[in-house]
Amino acid sequence: MGRGRQKAKATKQARDIKYYSPSTDYAALERELGAGASHSSHRYADDPEPDYSDYEDKYADQFADEDDDEDSRRIG
Repeated sequence: MGRGRQKAKATKQARDIKYYSPSTDYAALERELGAGASHSSHRYADDPEPDYSDYEDKYADQFADEDDDEDSRRIG
């Protein structure tokens, strides 16, 4: 008999959470988002592009893939 009461309580709590809509301060949100945009665009404007040549795979195209051979397929 306790399971029905427990399930009803859980359903009520889930419904309360699902339909809960707090008041939003859009002016504060606009200030917060507007303040970060001017700094971030200026921050990366003067940085040089990093050199990734050390991470390049030097042997990537040297060997053919083994899966491309049609003769090595097994039929059966």
